[in-house]
Amino acid sequence: MIDLSDVTFIKRIVIGSSNPTDLQSEERIAEAMGLLNKCISGQPKGKIIGIEKSFTILQIGEHNVVLQWTTYHVGFLRRPHWLEA
Repeated sequence: MIDLSDVTFIKRIVIGSSNPTDLQSEERIAEAMGLLNKCISGQPKGKIIGIEKSFTILQIGEHNVVLQWTTYHVGFLRRPHWLEA
């Protein structure tokens, strides 16, 4: 377990499309999932301290489009050297 008072760095990772003008490709989603996996299995090891699940419904012409995304908040005891802020 990680004590939240010891967390000094939090990385926010969004997986999915949250912006209708910038839809995520499969490659970008896979890249974000790879970063999440590296954050929770690499050194220093991070822990998921929060998850946001969101969606929005857009109407484009006669069609409804649903955008879904999940945001993971990964906490670290210190900022990993391999991770950009």
